[in-house]
Amino acid sequence: MSKVVIITGASSGIGLTTAKFLSSKGFKVYGISRRNTAGEDFVNYVGDVNDTENIKNIFEQIYKIEGSIDVVINNAGFGIAGAVEYASNENIEQIFNTNLIALVKLSSLAIKYLKLSKGKLINISSVAGILPIPFQACYSASKAGVLNFSLALDSEISRFGIKTTCILPGDTKTGFTKARVIENKEEGYDGHIKKSISKMENDEQKGLEPLIISKTILKVLKKKNPPLKITVGASYKFFVFLNRIMPTRLVNFLLKKIYG
Repeated sequence: MSKVVIITGASSGIGLTTAKFLSSKGFKVYGISRRNTAGEDFVNYVGDVNDTENIKNIFEQIYKIEGSIDVVINNAGFGIAGAVEYASNENIEQIFNTNLIALVKLSSLAIKYLKLSKGKLINISSVAGILPIPFQACYSASKAGVLNFSLALDSEISRFGIKTTCILPGDTKTGFTKARVIENKEEGYDGHIKKSISKMENDEQKGLEPLIISKTILKVLKKKNPPLKITVGASYKFFVFLNRIMPTRLVNFLLKKIYG
């Protein structure tokens, strides 16, 4: 019987690519996204990860149909960029609600199903969760939260045979770039915000193809004991390694030089 996979944020980018890729490898894939995804590769439910009751109902429907949920991939997320000084309360709350709080709630919901299947929980974080980027402070903080939540959760649920892995992609070429919410106010920053965002967008459009992340996820699904965290991309692995051995102030200085 095919393993049943649920992936959030399946209408574009890493989510859509992974849903199609895993389906082509024989997995029974169910996507959850705010926009309907046309096609025959996988089944998609329309839903917002911030609507906990709706997500709960979707999980129940999938379990009723399949009799098992083997893998849950928390991928839904979005970005905001700009100075924290000018960030709206609405945008601050939305990014933490979507990127972190909804992920925590969805993971909590998934555990009872993954206990039964001794399945896998995969959370998509970002290299920015380890190397926080100026003018993406809230995004970086939300992704750092995903990493630390994943590590702590593994210590709670590994006793049930559930394997938790946190994936940390570097810059990836997806529609995420255009979808990012930009706080446009620049007063007092002498053009640095605009330059920083331009640098980020350029790096993303020259970044990893989402299929690379999908193939990493497949490797996790094939392993009996997958790593707790995986950085995707050779250069990003190098930067994360440097972060471990260099003084924090020096690392932050370099990030400020590049993006600040």
